[in-house]
Amino acid sequence: DVHKGRDSRLGRTVAIKLLKPSLATDPTFRARFRKEAQAAARMAHPTIVRVFDAGEDTAEDGGVERQQPFIIMEFIDGTVLRDRIEEGPLDPEEAARITAGVLTALEYSHRAGVVHRDIKPGNIMLARNGQVKVMDFGIARAVADTASTVAQTTAVLGTANYFSPEQARNEGVDARTDLYSTGVVLFEMLTGRPPFRGDSPVAVAYQHVSEQAVAPSTLNPAVSPAIDAVVDAALAKDRTERFQSAADFRTQLQQAVAGRVPELPKRGEQDGLFADAAAREDSDETL
Repeated sequence: DVHKGRDSRLGRTVAIKLLKPSLATDPTFRARFRKEAQAAARMAHPTIVRVFDAGEDTAEDGGVERQQPFIIMEFIDGTVLRDRIEEGPLDPEEAARITAGVLTALEYSHRAGVVHRDIKPGNIMLARNGQVKVMDFGIARAVADTASTVAQTTAVLGTANYFSPEQARNEGVDARTDLYSTGVVLFEMLTGRPPFRGDSPVAVAYQHVSEQAVAPSTLNPAVSPAIDAVVDAALAKDRTERFQSAADFRTQLQQAVAGRVPELPKRGEQDGLFADAAAREDSDETL
């Protein structure tokens, strides 16, 4: 639950995020949540929603006192990308602009050693001035660490539509996991729907692992072949065949929008930035 609030000491409007009771009762999750909130608070970038404070308050539920974790965040005057997509497909240039903003945020966080894990339209804000803002860094990771199966994880995160194949297989994640999810979001902005749909989260996760997405242009003729090619590269099942960095993804997408042929990844090419991230991801140094 998110509330608009007022910081009386500094005289600013803030967003107050209260954790759902079903998660707040898990001591392991609360401990991880605090650690991840601290990591998120250290990331200061215009494309990332700032975390100002986090803690726990005492709340009463049915006559029983319980701890209520909260986060005090930057208040964004704008809309959630999810709501914008519900109005219909975006113009390819606007979709590319928003994607570039997301990739700029990811470039910063990846270099800080933080993998988002839950890039989706519900975690992307569009400010009224046009600024793209990514939020909930660290929260998705805290959730993932308390969920052992795809079904449990998607019950918490709300959807499997943006899962990477490695997440669906319960493998380690790295920066390229976020790039896959960003590719899914780009596909949805261009077409008005995610590339894979099914009757259950598990069915959708299976498609991420085993099925090829259609070209966005088959659903929206305004999408150029060059943009099709960029989306296809971002959605590669094998992470070594995707873009290997957020900066490269952004550059090639901008090339495609400008009408130039993008330089797509070749099999086996890696830049090494997150080659060993899966082994390091739970270390304090990574955060």
